[in-house]
Amino acid sequence: MNRSRRLEVVALAGVIVTLAVLYFKPFIDILGMWLHDDNVSHSLLLVPMMGYLVWERRSRLAATPLRPAVFGLVIVLASLVVLLLGTAGVEFFLMRTSAVGVIIGTVVFLAGWGWLRVLAFPISLTALVIPIPPVIFYQITFPLQVMATKFGVFVLRLFDIPVLREGNVISLAHTTLEVTEACSGIRSLLALLSVGVLYAYFAESRSTARTLIAASSVPIAIVANGLRIAGTGLAAQYIGPWAASGFFHSFQGWAMFMVSIAMLISVAAAVKRIGTAKSAVASSQSLEPSLS
Repeated sequence: MNRSRRLEVVALAGVIVTLAVLYFKPFIDILGMWLHDDNVSHSLLLVPMMGYLVWERRSRLAATPLRPAVFGLVIVLASLVVLLLGTAGVEFFLMRTSAVGVIIGTVVFLAGWGWLRVLAFPISLTALVIPIPPVIFYQITFPLQVMATKFGVFVLRLFDIPVLREGNVISLAHTTLEVTEACSGIRSLLALLSVGVLYAYFAESRSTARTLIAASSVPIAIVANGLRIAGTGLAAQYIGPWAASGFFHSFQGWAMFMVSIAMLISVAAAVKRIGTAKSAVASSQSLEPSLS
């Protein structure tokens, strides 16, 4: 191993050790959330996928010249200031996001902007594994609760079921259903968004198509959750109040998530067909002058 190579290895090892020391507590806290908070448990699958995406780019990284940029050090220092502020204010979101800044700055400082461009997608996935700050989380959750409740009531009325809605509470003839925070759909929305982003990446090569597929996961998750609530109401009405809780309720959640994935795949197939049709039309138009 030559001297420059040894220096690179030492520098990389130093960075890893420094990150481990500085971010030990934030990393342990976020790991605990992934293990115990169902709203972010999908991160346990997403993190290994991020590692795979980095490994997948190994040949591109090897072909990308090393051009270290001093500005990367500025990004690292700014991120460490954010870490300091987060630690002082016990704001875990700032502490966690500062780690992303340190990673970005380190890549730029040691390898250059070319490497950062190659690693842009796997690094951007960190936005899906860092839990949303509680103040924002609850601002999103309550509107989702109300939206899901209204949609569920709308579907129930299509079946001529007498129903009364008061806020996020649905009153039926034999029981009352409360659309709690856990039933707001935020959990399935975050999980489906992660699936949508990954599926769009592997299913499409066009940026616009990828964006459309990933974005479609949001309305799909909202509609699926509304259907789940309506299904719970139908089960409570025709089977009994017990059907609105326990195993049946949990199974219904998994079933609707599978339906959501099927809807996502259908959207991706439609986007692909539209793209293929447009390409065919463009090709035929470009051939017309040469045929005339």
